Amino acid sequence: MARLRVLYLSVFIIFLGQQTLNPLIAPLAREVGLADWQVGVMISTSAIVVVLTSQFWGRRSAQWGRKPVLVGALTGATVAMLAFAVLAHLGIAAVLSGALLFGLFVLTRGVLFGVAFAAVPPTAQAYAADATETERDRLAAMAAIGASQGIAMIAGAGVGGLLGGFGMLTPLYAVPLILAVGAVLVAVLVKPQDARELVAAPPRVRPLDRRVWPYLLTGFGMFTALGFVQILIGFLLQDRNGLSATQTAGATGGTLLAAGVGMLLAQVVIVPRAGWPARRLMRAGALVALGGLALLLPDIGLPVFVAAVLIIGLGLGLAIPGYTAGPTFAMTKEEQGGLAGVVAANNALTFVLAPTLATALYALSPLVPLVTAVAIMCLVIVLLYAHPLLRHDGARPEEPAEARQG
Repeated sequence: MARLRVLYLSVFIIFLGQQTLNPLIAPLAREVGLADWQVGVMISTSAIVVVLTSQFWGRRSAQWGRKPVLVGALTGATVAMLAFAVLAHLGIAAVLSGALLFGLFVLTRGVLFGVAFAAVPPTAQAYAADATETERDRLAAMAAIGASQGIAMIAGAGVGGLLGGFGMLTPLYAVPLILAVGAVLVAVLVKPQDARELVAAPPRVRPLDRRVWPYLLTGFGMFTALGFVQILIGFLLQDRNGLSATQTAGATGGTLLAAGVGMLLAQVVIVPRAGWPARRLMRAGALVALGGLALLLPDIGLPVFVAAVLIIGLGLGLAIPGYTAGPTFAMTKEEQGGLAGVVAANNALTFVLAPTLATALYALSPLVPLVTAVAIMCLVIVLLYAHPLLRHDGARPEEPAEARQG
């Protein structure tokens, strides 16, 4: 649908801005004299803010309209990243330094950008739920949102690297420009909702709602396993193959690209053409991802390692659209924004916890976090086949209102 293409573009642009900047944060921090741990605080702050504000934005998108929230989010992200670029410029010029510069970085890149970023995924998912009626169309729309994120992650690394060749400040100032273009495109091209479609008091969707929690638990497990793999790839490649730091950076980038290719193949090609219902996609994707995780356990060479990561990406690319779209069919129109916010917060929470847990387990033994990821995926598969809400492909009858909370 034409109106959804602009939606996908807004998701692509906000993730492109994030991914263009992310590879530059570590060298920038060292350039201005900040410690490595302060980079972690900056990124973690942003993730925590996303967890805390996602449902707020999902509900506001139902109350104020999807378009105003998207335009406001992209505008807010533009202002936050422009301020961050100016601060970085002042830091490089030694006008600002130390605790003051760090605090302002956390405020702009962590808090302000996090608040703006948090609005886009739930609003996009709620918009897609509004615009689609059949399960097949909704799964295709959710897969396209995921594909937009995946393409942005790949493109962001390329754009950041290309612009970085013109100096550290070039990509820093390019990011707010990219975001501003996105805000203008959404403002001009997205048709506002009819006032009659707005919800005066959008209901809060509880994570323990019986229609929702099995999907959230499944998604949490899948994203946690993915987070483990993403953070450990560089360590595993270097330790298993005796690579230098430069060689590790190149190998890690190529391996992450393989994961992105697997996810895009699933979301752009397989999901729209397979016509499978959401729960079948989740089961099939989890089984495929488990196979990829199991291939990482033995050290049998770099080609198998890269193939394993590609298979993980393929499996999760199949499962994630099902996890995102599945619970939308049990919710009322008024609840779609709240649901999308809960899903977005659930996803962000995994990226708060997974990096710390994975690296702590890796310090015990390189195999421990990999075995843990395999165990988590096995538990996800057990849930997918055991829980009555997830094991049947047919539509689930609507529960009475008094039975929904649990």
